[in-house]
Amino acid sequence: MNSLQERIRDAMKAAMKGGDKKRLAVIRLIMAAVKQREVDERIVLDEQQMIEVLDRMLKQRRESIRQYRDAGREDLAEIEEAEILVIQEFLPQPLRDDEIAGMIREAIDQTGAASVRDMGKVMGLLKPKMEGRADMSVVSGMIKKILAG
Repeated sequence: MNSLQERIRDAMKAAMKGGDKKRLAVIRLIMAAVKQREVDERIVLDEQQMIEVLDRMLKQRRESIRQYRDAGREDLAEIEEAEILVIQEFLPQPLRDDEIAGMIREAIDQTGAASVRDMGKVMGLLKPKMEGRADMSVVSGMIKKILAG
């Protein structure tokens, strides 16, 4: 069992002992998502694959928040935001904007990207390094801005 799985399991025990039902529900969702992927692919997830699962959960919640706010359902958006905070606890330290910009410039130099058409090369290089540490839709926008400018 990897350390991320142990941290999640320990957090679940602590939430159960502390009676924190909302936190416990989110942690159970995390464990269910991990287990689902393990069953679907007939593998045991390593740390990086677990980060991918958590990152996908964050992305889903960000999209839900946008949709809830568009529909005027602030109450539901707040629930999703609370879930994001719990999920983020198990992800690596997020990258700062200046770190992201530096990594983008480095990737552009490495790939020789010259226009927005080369964006796939840059994203392909950055995604494994940034997964779970940055919102890839924001990174994508930053790459477009740099390559178009």
